Amino acid sequence: MKLTTMTMAAMTVGVFAFVTIPATSGKAETPLPMTAAAATPPKDDDHAGEAKDAHGDDDHAGEAKDAHGDDDHAGEAEGAHGDEGGGDVVKLTPEVAKEAGILLEQAELSALGESLSLPAEIRFDADRMANVTPKVSGVIDRLLVGEGDTVAYGDTLALITSRELAGLKAKWMISKTNEALAAQSLTRLEGLWAQKITSEVNVQTARAEHESAKTESEAAETELHAVGIDHADLDKIATAPDGNNANAYLTAPLAGTIVRRAATLGETVTAGDSSAKVLFTIVDDSVVWADIAVYKQDISRVRIGAPVALKSDAGDVIAQSTVAFVLPVIDEVSRTATARVIIDNSDRTLTPGQFVIADLSVGNAAEVLRVPQSAVQLVENRPSVFVPVDGGFAPLAVMVGTTAGGYVEIRTGLEEGDLFVSDGAFTLKAQLEKDAFGDGHGH
Repeated sequence: MKLTTMTMAAMTVGVFAFVTIPATSGKAETPLPMTAAAATPPKDDDHAGEAKDAHGDDDHAGEAKDAHGDDDHAGEAEGAHGDEGGGDVVKLTPEVAKEAGILLEQAELSALGESLSLPAEIRFDADRMANVTPKVSGVIDRLLVGEGDTVAYGDTLALITSRELAGLKAKWMISKTNEALAAQSLTRLEGLWAQKITSEVNVQTARAEHESAKTESEAAETELHAVGIDHADLDKIATAPDGNNANAYLTAPLAGTIVRRAATLGETVTAGDSSAKVLFTIVDDSVVWADIAVYKQDISRVRIGAPVALKSDAGDVIAQSTVAFVLPVIDEVSRTATARVIIDNSDRTLTPGQFVIADLSVGNAAEVLRVPQSAVQLVENRPSVFVPVDGGFAPLAVMVGTTAGGYVEIRTGLEEGDLFVSDGAFTLKAQLEKDAFGDGHGH
């Protein structure tokens, strides 16, 4: 079977039509929604004919070349990607996107003021920090944790052998025995009194002795509770093996990380001494404070609830939150007030003692369409946000405005109520560039 010249030309045209249609579909002025079907050639016969005329006729071969090589049409080729990047789609299933930490939000109008950059220091949350000291005096017999270890609430930190604790337990057992004997004596005398065998004076004396023994028992029990012995431990005192009643266990009062251990094996420790050193320091750094130094002339501009972005020296946004409160005291030396920001640090990005730049939104705030600063990425040298499309996510070109407090104003490109990627946009951009490089595109 022989192929005619026209047949071969038609087959060639079909190939060129498949390649060039995605590059010229869409207009720069009217972006097309990016879907998985955007890269599929149209099946309409009329368009196929147009493609044939555009590439199959020798007279038009120069035009085809100009359509892609002429500088005047180069803008159209770039615009053919559309405001969502044309065929630039990061293919991700909802499950994979969730695992990758991709979060979606609706674009909303919110207050955004002027930007004010001030120095800040990361500190431990004082409510999530504990200095552990012994409740009884004794000798450190065993150390179970060291610096850097993570502990849960109630975990044992050290074992202290304490004669003081052994004495308190012995005192409690004696008082309980005396209480029991006094109760038996009172019961016996009350029976004799009912039979008119003993006097009322003896009964009253027995009652007084019983009340005294009961009071001593309760006082001894309170002393044990004060050194950390609960009711469950009281039941075990009488049956404890020899020597165990001298064991005092130092436990963690909160979950966190051991950041300091001053205890030494065999060391004698004293309870109730204000000058005694702290044996362990535990902190929970899943939440930290950022204390911002606010200069006197700026205090009136900082408001509670104002957005704050914490940035590194390189200008990268590390964390975002809001002003929790402003301390009503000006430091005598630095002449600054402190604005405190409470930050979720579950990913351990921030380290107490670290110095950062706090970017605050201050002054008279206006209602604008705003998104987190990290949601805007440069794609093909254009500010873009990623939006969900069929089969994944695509970049949408936007025009940005004011930046303050970790947020950026979106003037055009995104509308109120539109879904966009609020967290994970950098990951999508990296994947898009990786895919483009692998396909040989010049993004």
